Amino acid sequence: MKPALQLKLSQHLALTPQLQQSIKLLQLSTVEMQQEIERYLLENPMLERDDDGPGESFAAAQQFDAPRNETNERSTAEAADEHAGREERETEVPSTPSEIDDDRWTSDAGTFTGAGRDEDDDSDAQDIHANLPSLRDHLTWQLGMTQLGERDRSLVRFLIEALDDDGYLSTPLQELWETLPPEYEIELDELEIALRHIQSFDPTGIGARSPQECLALQLRALEPTPTRQLALQIVEKHLELLAARDFAKIKRFTDCDDEALKAAHALIVSLDPRPGARFAQLEARYITPDVIVKKLKGKWTAYINPDAYPRLRINRLYAEVLAKQRRGNGNLSSQLQEARWLIKNVQQRFDTIHRVTQAIVDRQRQFFEHGEVAMRPLVLREIADILGLHESTVSRVTSQKYMATPRGIFELKYFFGSHVSTDSGGACSATAIRALIKQLIAAEDGKKPLSDSQLSEILGQQGIVVARRTVAKYRESLNIPPVNLRKTL
Repeated sequence: MKPALQLKLSQHLALTPQLQQSIKLLQLSTVEMQQEIERYLLENPMLERDDDGPGESFAAAQQFDAPRNETNERSTAEAADEHAGREERETEVPSTPSEIDDDRWTSDAGTFTGAGRDEDDDSDAQDIHANLPSLRDHLTWQLGMTQLGERDRSLVRFLIEALDDDGYLSTPLQELWETLPPEYEIELDELEIALRHIQSFDPTGIGARSPQECLALQLRALEPTPTRQLALQIVEKHLELLAARDFAKIKRFTDCDDEALKAAHALIVSLDPRPGARFAQLEARYITPDVIVKKLKGKWTAYINPDAYPRLRINRLYAEVLAKQRRGNGNLSSQLQEARWLIKNVQQRFDTIHRVTQAIVDRQRQFFEHGEVAMRPLVLREIADILGLHESTVSRVTSQKYMATPRGIFELKYFFGSHVSTDSGGACSATAIRALIKQLIAAEDGKKPLSDSQLSEILGQQGIVVARRTVAKYRESLNIPPVNLRKTL
């Protein structure tokens, strides 16, 4: 074949920078979006925060608009609507932060405070948390109060560093001893003595090599009583039977009655199997809800959370300088365009979140009235069809976005779930079935707990046909142990 030049016409979807930014902002969480906006504020002098409200932001963005090819931009955006799920709306825009009251209200799952929260509270809490001693600091302080010699202190410090976050010595002493330099001439017995020193420290049970030893150390530290003696016997010899709740074998091996076993079991349960965990430096994760749901005039309504809404505007000084220049400044013009895009895309992001959230609230209003047992089946396609959006857009909106309600704070994805058919021809959501299983187990007789088969039968009597395997799957998702581990004396 001879090489030749050919012209070929084809159509393909091209995403404009503005559309790419819109998609990116939509899929970010509130924290990630705030970080992205902070980056834009540092890099773009045309952009600044607006303390007067969002209305002025858009007026400024349009007043100082740089010339652009409107036809090309609009046609490209319309071609990409199906890809990104962007649809032009004719409905009313959501309430802006200035239209929402900042009353503080409390839900069953915690307290959500709107605008006006004292920022000093967070800083004080962080300072207190930062001042808490670590487990190693706590043990080292106690070591300093002892009369041990320098050699013994060094060995104790060596073992303190080997403890895990729960306070256990998970590495065998033999292995730790082998890591020590031979020239120190340290015997294994010296390490065992150092470990006993650690086990005498507070909190009781620290330095244990197994949960069994940890519980035994705590029991030995108590005043000797018949209950303590029985509990110690169970921990040292029959802990596996206790974990399996095989109370019949425990009574046979220990020759005790129900009352004595019940008291010993209560004592063992009161112990701390992870004594070092209280010193763990856990990093707190804060969630800022994107929307707030309240019942107003008999209707559940979603509002944009003012704490999550960033107020931005065009810097007037720079924009006026650019407007007075005849030829314009290429760099400033580009930054003005970027600032204008960001302001509009942020507004569009919250418009879309509000529309999707309100649609979810309308479909799940029975949940807000009666709780999880009233949750109805819902899929992304249903919300997408209602709003005329692409399914991928609804997926982006519901990921890492949160809703504050009187029943708690939930991720938007929480309201979507599969369904199970009922005898009446309807459908019941998986969330509602899990709630029913939780209620049935909470009300069961501890001496005769319900098996998965019995739970399946009870649900079937209520018209919900669920297989035993499905019940077991839902029970495990609720972190509820099987029937043999729920049995009580």
